[in-house]
Amino acid sequence: MKTYKDLIVWQKAYSLAVSIYKITKVFPVNEIYGLTSQLRRASVSIASNLAEGSKRGTKKDFAQFIRIAQGSTAEIETQLMIAKEIDYLNEKDFNLLMDELNQISRMLTGLLMKI
Repeated sequence: MKTYKDLIVWQKAYSLAVSIYKITKVFPVNEIYGLTSQLRRASVSIASNLAEGSKRGTKKDFAQFIRIAQGSTAEIETQLMIAKEIDYLNEKDFNLLMDELNQISRMLTGLLMKI
């Protein structure tokens, strides 16, 4: 790996964050400091933690940041379920985001095992 940008999991996490920003644009304005903000921050956290952890210089530090990124996947899953339940997300968008999220989660686990 030359840089964190070469990690496929980082690329997918980056893409997920962009997708979540686009989808949450249509959430009600009164959610800007609630669910919208939570989803956006958690989605950005995955790619950001991979980037930061890769620059820390040790495998132990990188592993810790991968674990933090894994925690963010659980946050997003919960928040997406709530958004779907209260009709902010339709079934199609929910399933697409969940598929991306599940793939990222599996990749994070694989990366953690590898390092």
